[in-house]
Amino acid sequence: MDYEIIRLADSPKMKEQGARWFHEKWGIPLKAYEDSMEECLAKKGAVPQWYMAVEGSRIIGGMGVIENDYHDRKDLAPNVCAVYTEEDRRRRGIAGALLDYVCRDLDRQGIHTLYLLTDHTSFYERYGWEFLCMVRGDGETYMSRMYIHRM
Repeated sequence: MDYEIIRLADSPKMKEQGARWFHEKWGIPLKAYEDSMEECLAKKGAVPQWYMAVEGSRIIGGMGVIENDYHDRKDLAPNVCAVYTEEDRRRRGIAGALLDYVCRDLDRQGIHTLYLLTDHTSFYERYGWEFLCMVRGDGETYMSRMYIHRM
């Protein structure tokens, strides 16, 4: 493995770079990431959390855990969100390693079930996630897939 997985809670210096990286990938306002990461660093609870796969000084993958990933099933929480791997680093197991790391980390913090909203099919099943149901994203007209992972 030529990268390391970093928990933002353990590396506060990554906050600005991480917030900008996630903002660039997903188009969610930068302030939303900054606020969530600030809450993560305050360490008031297990959620929110942010994780990055870093190669040298470059973020090559990342994901977060938030209460609700902008969908209508507020009872399905917390949610893995913002899963992304740089195109030139895909198909190397980085997202799978991040998912495994996140699940183990949240399990240690007493959260034994995670949810994930996606339009992908078959990818998450490879990492122990199970399709749960269809949910509607906030402001969306179509339904998306909700997955569950029990530790």
